[in-house]
Amino acid sequence: MELRQLEYFVAVAEEQNFTRAAERVHISQSGVSAQIRQLERELGAELFDRSGRTATLTVAGKAALEHARATLAAAGAVGEAVGEVTGLIRGQLTLGMVIGCTITPLFDALAAFHRAHPGVEITLQEDNSDRLVEGVHAGALDLALVGTATTAPAGLEALTIISERLVLTVPPGHPLAALPQVTLRDLGTYPIVCMPPGTGLRAVFDQACAAQGLQPVITLQASAADAIADLAARGMAVGILSDSMAARNGDRLVARTIADVETPALLALVWRAGHRPAVRELLAHARRAFAIR
Repeated sequence: MELRQLEYFVAVAEEQNFTRAAERVHISQSGVSAQIRQLERELGAELFDRSGRTATLTVAGKAALEHARATLAAAGAVGEAVGEVTGLIRGQLTLGMVIGCTITPLFDALAAFHRAHPGVEITLQEDNSDRLVEGVHAGALDLALVGTATTAPAGLEALTIISERLVLTVPPGHPLAALPQVTLRDLGTYPIVCMPPGTGLRAVFDQACAAQGLQPVITLQASAADAIADLAARGMAVGILSDSMAARNGDRLVARTIADVETPALLALVWRAGHRPAVRELLAHARRAFAIR
């Protein structure tokens, strides 16, 4: 059994596709398939069900996945331990980001980290916040930028980088634009466009509505803040965004803080306890980029 076989196994398990896994590890699909077959022969069990359109883990594959990840992490830790002594950090860092991320200081932090540690290969993955949190828990991601309604998801450590109130956005001339302040009940039967379930902003909105026994009319959903703003500006629905998201569209939308939604929508970097040196270094750059002490 070789480390590269475990690497290919984990890649196929996470991608659920041999072609995408091959692209990820930079070898041919036939090479990945051959190494997985060899690993299966050594283990005496099939790791994947190949009968469908996706490669899904068998019972044996599910049992092996956590151990394969742990083995790869342990192997990486050897180099990192030496790196800590010599001051040279190498290896890989997998970062998850919410879809449509436009948070410039985060990219500044990544660029500064790359300049300081060019031996670390950085991989970025986009997804919704719930799945990113799952990825950090599972060890598929080293850390992730997620939207959340709580300071830290259960079982993870977190660094909050943005905390903002929810606002509704409408075009000038809309009846809600004439109100000095609005509440959830003011939304009434207006159609709403907001982010989908699995995002921090939506979690805050849903929890606030549920606390008052309200069922808003959500007719449109979009993962990108700009798409929500575009739809709201065209009068398709009332947009639900955070304060800074709305501010970027102040030339075409009127924003009103939702007075009875006091819980802020948070953007936070989350990671597991006992993090690697590369994670610690990126967090240090993030604190500087966001001016967090």
